[in-house]
Amino acid sequence: MKKLIAGNWKMNGTLESGVGLASSINAAVNENSALLDACDFLICPPFVFLQSAKAAIGPAVALGGQDCSPFDNGAYTGDISAPMLKDMGAGYVILGHSERRQYYKETDALIAEKAKKAHDAGLIAIVCVGETEGERDTGQEQEIVGSQLLRSLPDTTTAENTVIAYEPVWAIGTGKTASADDIRDMHAFIREKLDNNGDFRILYGGSVKPGNAAEIFAIPNVDGALIGGASLKTEDFLGIAQAA
Repeated sequence: MKKLIAGNWKMNGTLESGVGLASSINAAVNENSALLDACDFLICPPFVFLQSAKAAIGPAVALGGQDCSPFDNGAYTGDISAPMLKDMGAGYVILGHSERRQYYKETDALIAEKAKKAHDAGLIAIVCVGETEGERDTGQEQEIVGSQLLRSLPDTTTAENTVIAYEPVWAIGTGKTASADDIRDMHAFIREKLDNNGDFRILYGGSVKPGNAAEIFAIPNVDGALIGGASLKTEDFLGIAQAA
């Protein structure tokens, strides 16, 4: 299985910088056949940049949204539906990111509704799970992540339409990274919860950088990375892929 190298740009950039970044990533990926042999690539820009980013990339780089609505259409001001993302050329959508759970109080049930809409629209849902520092300190990490998996995945979930991203909340944007043992144990736990289905991709996210990517990718059941800040620089994004 190829590693999935997924960039979550979050709410960053301008139209000009976003198109430049997409173009730069696309060129770098296509210049290195070894990278394409080892990795699949995905960028998830802000919604308003999707169309322009799509025009700047080729088939070697997939496009994704950062969230979608639990509704297909209607009077839901500000929402972006899964069919709209599909129409814009997206093939993936990130759901249940810890920032959505924390700042917007999104529940597992809501995330499951969104994932069902993503599946119905033909999108691959990247469903994020992860514990807070306090939950880990009190030994609840498996209980929390297991519950999130159980409740955030709809009955339409398959290995073909869903990717799991384990993101320890305390390691996102903090510079902290879970230890190799922590990652190994949690990814093995997630694999077990997925009925030991080896076809599911399980990504690690949490301050992944070129300097630690090789160690992370060497851990069993780590099938790629969901990358935040390092995805905003071509050299860092590709440096992480080179570690694969």
